[in-house]
Amino acid sequence: MSQDQPDPVMDRRRLREVTLVFLKLGVIAFGGPAAHTAMMRDELVRRRGWVSDQRFVDLMGATNLIPGPNSTELAIHLGYDRARWRGLIIAGVCFIVPAALMVTALAWAYVTYGSTPEVEGILYGVVPAVIAIIVHALFGLLRTAIKSIWLAVLAVAALAAYLLGVNELLILAAGALLAAAAQLAHRLRTDRPQALLALPLLGQLTGGSPVFPDPTGAQLTQLFLTMLKIGSVLYGSGYVLLAFLRGDFVERLGWITNQQLIDAVSIGQVTPGPVFTTATFLGYLVAGPLGAFLATVAIFLPSFLFVGLLTRLTDRLRASDWTSALLDGLNAAALALMAGVSYQLGTTAIIDPLTGAIALVTLALLWKTKLNNAWYIAAGAAIGLAHTLLT
Repeated sequence: MSQDQPDPVMDRRRLREVTLVFLKLGVIAFGGPAAHTAMMRDELVRRRGWVSDQRFVDLMGATNLIPGPNSTELAIHLGYDRARWRGLIIAGVCFIVPAALMVTALAWAYVTYGSTPEVEGILYGVVPAVIAIIVHALFGLLRTAIKSIWLAVLAVAALAAYLLGVNELLILAAGALLAAAAQLAHRLRTDRPQALLALPLLGQLTGGSPVFPDPTGAQLTQLFLTMLKIGSVLYGSGYVLLAFLRGDFVERLGWITNQQLIDAVSIGQVTPGPVFTTATFLGYLVAGPLGAFLATVAIFLPSFLFVGLLTRLTDRLRASDWTSALLDGLNAAALALMAGVSYQLGTTAIIDPLTGAIALVTLALLWKTKLNNAWYIAAGAAIGLAHTLLT
């Protein structure tokens, strides 16, 4: 029976699978969007075979066409591929909620005690393991995304541009348009004869009470609409998110300080799941638990809507030579960006023989076994904590 024909038993099984997989990813997906993408590829392509590498790469590239947190949108789209519309919602919610709950707890500690529990020890061991997971995924996707010498040259140029500081959106757009133009030029030639993180370290955290301990309806509405606007128009990395949040919450509204904003972004990056859970932290600072909930819903809601629209377009992108070439260029540039982010993460995470050994052993195990990523994350965390206690 095909997925399009109703089968209640199969539908329930697939929905349960989506729930469990994305809940787990929401708990262990440290390291930012590149790491999230690598873990999804390992879990859903390599271990479970839900989608092919080509389909995964196409979805990864297509989510770069819409605003919002791309790794979260990839999770939402993969949930749709597996269990249709209910899978779309469940995958996104399960990927977001664990991180949102952790960030809310850290925000409570921040407001109540003026500091958060130490996480550097855990990250010391976890991030090198995450680097290995990303590198393994990159090699796995290389043959699928880089189909020709031309696309290899395009990917190298995109990587160089990223390392030189060129905006990610410009790189992606240039990759897509150059590939499409090359395809068009090829068609014209042949027809005539025949007719495209470093994780910032936590600074000294400074807490305080919520801006509005007893917020009014108007204040909550303004918080919700501001986060909704950001989620609807934001393209790019967590640093772009920082700029948007600063413009609205520090400069325009004056609700938080620059230091509080930096602390919020740091918390969003050192917890697993989407970096956009920074909004959860800021929502708590502004209006307590209700503010955290509203800010989280508002900033992620557009992603569900955009992916819902994108599901109608992704299958058609392979329907013609021109759009297929555009998607190939976009995929090559996206893979290059993923490589650039992993390089930058590696230079800040692999800092001594122990972290280097964690990365190398993890990479070797990834190549030789099909162990779940959760074991590598747990082992890295244990080593990091032990190192912190012993030094």
